[in-house]
Amino acid sequence: MEIKEVQGNWKRYLDLLLLADEQETMIDRYIGKGSMYVLDDHGIKSECIVTDEGDGVLEIKSLATVPEHQKKGYGKALVDFLVQTYAGQYQILQVGTGDSPATVPFYEKCGFTRSHCKKNFFTDHYDHPIFEGGVQLVDMIYLRRRL
Repeated sequence: MEIKEVQGNWKRYLDLLLLADEQETMIDRYIGKGSMYVLDDHGIKSECIVTDEGDGVLEIKSLATVPEHQKKGYGKALVDFLVQTYAGQYQILQVGTGDSPATVPFYEKCGFTRSHCKKNFFTDHYDHPIFEGGVQLVDMIYLRRRL
């Protein structure tokens, strides 16, 4: 297993990016503004994009694992990599996500705790309703962990 930084042409991973954020215009808002990493284990299994949000905060903008390889530790391996790579450079690693029964517990198992929320983020910023795990996403939930 190898985690490597992607330099340029990030959109070659668009199918994987769309698993984490299903509207391409939203991806366009942050793609290229941070660092992208892919986890390769005999093929790309997972990806993430992180951005510097200022004030010592590094934010995960996208983290996705190929569906048939989910629940095998690839997403957690990327989070662990980010923690190791950015400890000492940032104080906080945060992620914004929908209040989903699939996503929030994953981040909580990775050591994140709920921080704050942006009301109506998904209904205000997406051109269609977003559903995950049978739940419509409305508010953006932020989770944080110290680095």
